[in-house]
Amino acid sequence: MVLKDYSANYEELNGKSILITGGTGSFGKGFVREVLRRSKPKRLIVFSRDELKQYEMQHSPEFAGEPSLRFFIGDVRDRERLRMAMRGVDFVVHAAALKHVPIAEYNPFECINTNVYGAENVVSAAMDCGVKKIVALSTDKAASPINLYGASKLASDKIFVAANNVLGGLQTRCCVVRYGNVLGSRGSVVPFFKKLIDNGTDHLPITDPRMTRFWITLEKGIEFVVSCINNMHGGEIFIPKIPSMRIPDLASAMAPELEQRVVGIRPGEKLHEVMVTEDDARNTVEYSDRYVIEPELTFWRDNKERKTTGKPVADDFSYSSDKNDAWLGGDELANLIKDIPGSGL
Repeated sequence: MVLKDYSANYEELNGKSILITGGTGSFGKGFVREVLRRSKPKRLIVFSRDELKQYEMQHSPEFAGEPSLRFFIGDVRDRERLRMAMRGVDFVVHAAALKHVPIAEYNPFECINTNVYGAENVVSAAMDCGVKKIVALSTDKAASPINLYGASKLASDKIFVAANNVLGGLQTRCCVVRYGNVLGSRGSVVPFFKKLIDNGTDHLPITDPRMTRFWITLEKGIEFVVSCINNMHGGEIFIPKIPSMRIPDLASAMAPELEQRVVGIRPGEKLHEVMVTEDDARNTVEYSDRYVIEPELTFWRDNKERKTTGKPVADDFSYSSDKNDAWLGGDELANLIKDIPGSGL
């Protein structure tokens, strides 16, 4: 299947000052790469707390000498540092988070401090600095969460949506982008399997043969985020229409000759993921390339500029990885994976 075109207008970023939190992560680096390749921002600020990753990114051949690129050491837990970084910024993409499910289960206070209090700090700093638009990255695990990571991102989503209700005359607007696993991102199963294969493993571990996940490529994820910057009014949760995949099919695509051994589900892990629950259905509208969960709050009903052209979904609708209309098979997975750096396929 062909992944959808999300009609991103990168030209809207021309002449703008853009800050991305978590800018040295997989998404952050990809976002910086695509924005510099397809637009001419005034400033593109990489905000993250890891000086080594910033140094390596700053001096890498693809980013060295970029006149609009700025690097700012900071942590989303530090509101004052965020305020300093956001002065004169037009758009913020909030990608910083603690994302690993088992690590969050064993380190709950750290997860909450970054994912929940960090979200509050980003909103507060952006409002103080007159930022025009914030797009916060979420996860499918935020819908009906059963693990702390998902619960923390649900709380984060609520913070960014509700912020639009207290802005008054301020120009800042916030929205949320919720999508599934990114093929090849750090912490995803692709580099994990690749490392095992390179080390000569005689099998690949499968937590459960029934397990399904939503999947999107990094390029399409970035494209979708930029399209949401283009189209947001404030308060929406944007969800792309993306295919599902069975984990055993991925393992077979990467190493068809290897045995697959079932090792059991990890703490806080789901069999299937959901991005729109039945409870969200009454506020969800459908477009050709996405679903949008619209807020129930007063500011949305009173927004005279808002023009919803989407089609309301059925009351019992849900968007889950095991009941998807679109699926990636073995050959399609192999073609997608071979384009991921370091996949070896």
